[in-house]
Amino acid sequence: MEKSYVQNRTRAHRMKRKRRRLLFIIIICIVLIIIKLFDIFSSKPQPVKTIEYAEKIESVSTDKLNNESKGSESSLQNVSGVEDAAFVEKYLNQQMQGQRPEGIDGKKVVYLSFDDGPSVTVTPKILDILKKENVKATFFVVGKAVEENEVTKKITKRLIKEGHAIGNHTYSHDYSYLYPNQTVNASIFMNDIEKTNQILKQVLGQDFSTRVIRFPGGHMTWQRNDPDGMEVLDKAFHDKDYHQIDWNVLPKDAEGAPKNAEQLISEFMRSMGNREKAVVLMHDTYGKEETAKALPGIISYLKKQGYEFKTIK
Repeated sequence: MEKSYVQNRTRAHRMKRKRRRLLFIIIICIVLIIIKLFDIFSSKPQPVKTIEYAEKIESVSTDKLNNESKGSESSLQNVSGVEDAAFVEKYLNQQMQGQRPEGIDGKKVVYLSFDDGPSVTVTPKILDILKKENVKATFFVVGKAVEENEVTKKITKRLIKEGHAIGNHTYSHDYSYLYPNQTVNASIFMNDIEKTNQILKQVLGQDFSTRVIRFPGGHMTWQRNDPDGMEVLDKAFHDKDYHQIDWNVLPKDAEGAPKNAEQLISEFMRSMGNREKAVVLMHDTYGKEETAKALPGIISYLKKQGYEFKTIK
């Protein structure tokens, strides 16, 4: 009887040891499976990033095809440096009205822009500097300047070839004609815009178009002088998906007494301040050689401050 009791007890101990060993093996297996799964998921690319990358490539490819269909020879790198004109228009309007622009995001961006060209004397110098610095800009051209001669037409083609954006700055740039008696004539203004559009199509191809407009004297100026006339013109712009672009930084190369390059850089830095999004107004028409001389210093300052250069389309 005692022997049977001892045998049963020994058998029970063995069973307990076996269960412990089995439980230990199961726990080890579970731990190994968890480690393996962790390795698999941690090394697998995140689906969201994959989708974002695919969307980015698709966007770039689409823009490239659109540019090629319009005769543009811009590089893919420049595609990423393009800002929507609607965004810039809204940002500036809100800022000028004393509001906090919705587009504030902590990213420093600068949009270099040049008005009143092209000219055979200054525009090529500016283009040479921009090419050397690998910077793109937006040129608000005047229709009559574009069609002035074969050289200005070639310069206009060069703007597109080198990846710059073109905006419409009217055909005449004549204040007395566009703003008779200091009022806004929507019909006259739109006709002047469309005249430049047709000239640009003749020079750059029928597929070329631009949504970007700049008012001689600035939109905000005429908004104050003739709000009713501007309301009519703004509606006409909206119907055609045109976007007017003013500015919030300028070196004053067309204001006050003539300035040398050093003075222009000083004025630019004073106007620039600590702006997050800066639309810089400069000129590339005749007599603006000092602007071209100041441009390398302006670009150098912006690069040191960490600004990204973008065009407006």
